[in-house]
Amino acid sequence: MFARAGEYRDAPWLASAGRKRPCPPVLDDATDLAADRANSALDHRHRFTLALLYDVPFFKNGNALTRNVLGNWEIAPIYTYQTGEWYTVQDGVDANLNGDSAGDRSITNPGGAGNTGSGVVPLCTSAVTAAQCTLDNVLNIPNAVVGYQAINPGAKYIQAYYGALATTGRNTLLGAPTNNFDATAVKRFAFTERYKAEFAVQAFNLLNHPQFLPCCFAGAGPGALGGATNQVASQGITGSARNALEPQNGIFGKWNSVFPSEARALQLSLKIFF
Repeated sequence: MFARAGEYRDAPWLASAGRKRPCPPVLDDATDLAADRANSALDHRHRFTLALLYDVPFFKNGNALTRNVLGNWEIAPIYTYQTGEWYTVQDGVDANLNGDSAGDRSITNPGGAGNTGSGVVPLCTSAVTAAQCTLDNVLNIPNAVVGYQAINPGAKYIQAYYGALATTGRNTLLGAPTNNFDATAVKRFAFTERYKAEFAVQAFNLLNHPQFLPCCFAGAGPGALGGATNQVASQGITGSARNALEPQNGIFGKWNSVFPSEARALQLSLKIFF
């Protein structure tokens, strides 16, 4: 017997506000919700799943020894591809000086290349020395700071530092996709009409594709048989992993630096029927 089931979904999902974790916990402008209309954190635009079930027909009708040694196999692979989760690029500082600790968004360079990021250096008047004109000292010399210069002017996302106007929209950075292949093989034994056994091998992420998903701590996803690879809901980024959302950091957009790779995992099971 051979059975198959497949599904492809192309479903854009837009929203004007997001949950806290992929996005800052406040709107960029509470008086203009339309300006925050963007891809939802739940917008996994494309998702394809194909599941197969193959009941191996060979040696099913031989003698008991042939059936139990060579026959009675069932193989069930599942393949899933899903586009990544959307994130909001942040700057890690209170750029708009409104006193909150959430951090604001970055500046988008329309001519920037790819998903590259850059920090900035302050530009000061001659009223202060070069030693005084530093990022750490900006709030102490507000009247002397006239602007900021991107360290990498070719970057797409540039840090918005104190007093700078952030221009990046919500959820513009696409995270890593899911590209996963699971498989199960089942072997059945029939000793008598009453006593039977079933041995199964389950392989999660069989091809060992890196799955840098914002699911959990290392080892809590498919590597721990948790199934996070097939998670559809928005997962969010917290703690030090948020450094991957700040363009001034060297790990900006490098999901492999902050998420577990969800390495291949195997599970064995044995069922006895009596």
